[in-house]
Amino acid sequence: MKVLCVIDSLGSGGAQRQLVNLAIGFKEKGHEVSFLVYHNINFFQGQLDEAQIQIHYVIEANYLKRLLKIRKFLRDGNQDAVLSFLEASNFMCEIASLPYRKWKLIVGERNSNPNILKSFKLRAYRWFHLFTDYIVANSQENINIVSKINPILSKKKLRVIYNKVDVNLFSPVLNFKNENKLLNVIVLAGYRKQKNIEGLINGVNHLNDYYKNQLKIHWYGSAKNEYPEGETLKNAQNMLKMYNLEEIIFLHEEVKNIAEKIKQYDVVGLFSFYEGFPNTICEGMASGKPIIASAVSDVPVFIEEDINGFLCDPNDTQSIANALIRAIETPKEQLYEMGLRNRAKAEIMFSVEKTVDMYLEIFND
Repeated sequence: MKVLCVIDSLGSGGAQRQLVNLAIGFKEKGHEVSFLVYHNINFFQGQLDEAQIQIHYVIEANYLKRLLKIRKFLRDGNQDAVLSFLEASNFMCEIASLPYRKWKLIVGERNSNPNILKSFKLRAYRWFHLFTDYIVANSQENINIVSKINPILSKKKLRVIYNKVDVNLFSPVLNFKNENKLLNVIVLAGYRKQKNIEGLINGVNHLNDYYKNQLKIHWYGSAKNEYPEGETLKNAQNMLKMYNLEEIIFLHEEVKNIAEKIKQYDVVGLFSFYEGFPNTICEGMASGKPIIASAVSDVPVFIEEDINGFLCDPNDTQSIANALIRAIETPKEQLYEMGLRNRAKAEIMFSVEKTVDMYLEIFND
């Protein structure tokens, strides 16, 4: 089978990472796979080159011309299936499918942003889902939003497939011990308002000195995917200086060796206002780490309070502070046991084999 994967770029985002990993999984199953992107950002190009997956570029600043060029590329292609992720890419693939097509079209919904319901443009994107074969989301919350916007969509076209994780790469460190007794938290997220770094900083600032002295948080991410570029990162840096938290919260650039980074920390954190089902939680669970996260989207389905993690309200600074306090007060042995529960869940829910097979089943339906 010839599969074409379509997305805006090969940047460092979670949707890009999932689509790249899926493409590699399809290739390993013996299928012919290629990529079509329209922004020249190549964080994941090395992985695709290594897997011998061809990348096609349609670089066009004018949106209408870009739409027409992508439509022509798709209609001239001989692919059997197109798998598209993210709103604009989905829309262009759906336009390309009119008035008819010879290939299967599957579009991926990756974000449960509640503002979708308030925006005419974002709602309009979902109306064009009528022209797809399947809409696949990585959370039930996302499917609920799509169904609310476009109630005439057949339920047979709607599927939830949770993110895939290489459970061999993301694996626990046996008998992991934090020798300095501090709670070391890693956050892997872009510097965007959605990810709520300001809420986290305010939450830490609410802690008294006793708890502050037992906490280190390292945030790794990119500041590129926002306009104006870097605004959230600059605001965060200014807040850290203002609150004198620069020795507690450390801000780093994005990294590629995510699996190795996670192994070095006690807990994986994510404090977003909204999500689909985020990669960092899947990867943290597979790595045998407890999770501190906002109780948004499908996160509470997987993370149970004091069983395998700690939940908070991203809109409530004190709630974030309280979640951090609960994690700090939890004995290290108990944190380790919580992480092992996450590992057991991840092996069942996020395996590469299971996720790739679910997509291939849709392609062949």
